[in-house]
Amino acid sequence: MRSREEIKQIIDQPIYRTIGKAADEFGAKVFIIGGYVRDLILERPSKDMDIVVEGSGIEFAEFLSKKLHGTPVNFFKNFGTAMFMHDGLEIEIVGARKESYRYESRKPLVENGTLAEDQERRDFTINAISIGLNKEVFGELIDPFNGMNDLKEGILVTPKEPEQTYSDDPLRMMRAIRFATQLHFKIEGKSLEAIKTQKERIDIVSKERVIDELNKIVKADRPSLGFKLLFTTGLLNHIFPKMVELHGVDIKNGQGHKDNFYHTLQVLDNVADRSDDLWLRWAAIMHDIAKPDTKRFDKKAGWTFHGHEDLGAKLTPKIFRDLKLPLDHKMRFVQKMVKLHLRPIALSKDEVSDAGIRRLLFDASEDLESLMILCESDITSKDDSKVKKYLSNFQKVREKCREVEENDKMRNWQPPIDGAEIMATFNMEPGRTVGLIKSAIREAILDEKIENTYEAAHAFMLFEAKKMGLTLKN
Repeated sequence: MRSREEIKQIIDQPIYRTIGKAADEFGAKVFIIGGYVRDLILERPSKDMDIVVEGSGIEFAEFLSKKLHGTPVNFFKNFGTAMFMHDGLEIEIVGARKESYRYESRKPLVENGTLAEDQERRDFTINAISIGLNKEVFGELIDPFNGMNDLKEGILVTPKEPEQTYSDDPLRMMRAIRFATQLHFKIEGKSLEAIKTQKERIDIVSKERVIDELNKIVKADRPSLGFKLLFTTGLLNHIFPKMVELHGVDIKNGQGHKDNFYHTLQVLDNVADRSDDLWLRWAAIMHDIAKPDTKRFDKKAGWTFHGHEDLGAKLTPKIFRDLKLPLDHKMRFVQKMVKLHLRPIALSKDEVSDAGIRRLLFDASEDLESLMILCESDITSKDDSKVKKYLSNFQKVREKCREVEENDKMRNWQPPIDGAEIMATFNMEPGRTVGLIKSAIREAILDEKIENTYEAAHAFMLFEAKKMGLTLKN
């Protein structure tokens, strides 16, 4: 963490000097504020600089962009902000303001204000620290709420009473948990209690804003920290109730099952250790989502969750729609991972057959490596020897995949007979029967019932068609 003196030395660079000189020429008091200052103190990289102006932020933005030879200025007049780019740095400028809120909305009534009033409306003390850029205060930290000490202590504190802060803008509750996760900070006790009492207020926030914060938690280096806070405060029940259903352990005849909520968080952290892919991390979140719906107790087998991978895949589009997550190829990738996540595990327990590997390669195709990462992350036993054994078995599956892939080129394989040839052979229109024949050919090759050749596939097509009562085209 940098000191005040170190910050002053860093600020003594051309870009900050240019902004300060422009402020003096323009005749406005100008300060850097918010996350950029916080990250500067914490020695974290930042590509977004927030500048607050006592006066018109939009007019100063135009003036400053010309001085810095920046990109054309984008205006957001409804919010009184303006933004432009300079050497890869996004500079956002806003006029200092004070805010008042109506209970039914998180959109404030805004008035022009002073720096002190602008700092008071900030979400947390660590985001209210500003740095002066005008000549008389150049490089000086202005910290009315002792945010520097909170940065040092690693705690999140609100400038105002926390209940008022979170009631005014409930999204700040998500931001508190996001910052706690990203920075590994603690939420101050009164503030944490306020989130618990104000949790219902999150319902007035748009789902798009909520999922934006949730994705930032998912992308953190240890996302489980955020999900545990979301769970203990009660927020998770409002934003993602399906995930809350995973929590808890049922015991019958002295037999219990693992808590699938905390297991899911461990899998999520394991994936985070192995990959930065947001959607693979979402696959970790979703991989057991249908276990509560498929949970059964059998006197011989104990607790079972048969078919949870198939039901989970079916539930994925609805859950993504409800959360306002994308419904494009990203969702389909997660759905695919959920559906296949048990396949390599099953192969790792048995003698690995070429047929099983061939089917895995075909079904996973270009996403095989992602699937293997998910499956390896799904090993959460506290028994180290068990974990090592499973990982060793997974390595055998990987090696077998490489061998079969080299021999058969199965990764992007398609059967030798396609739908067009089936339709031409039997003078058929597109429809279910064409799909059934094509599927039968594919399954026969994957199960090694016939050779992977055109001749064998053609003969099998005629055989299947005859069973269906189809005749050749004259």
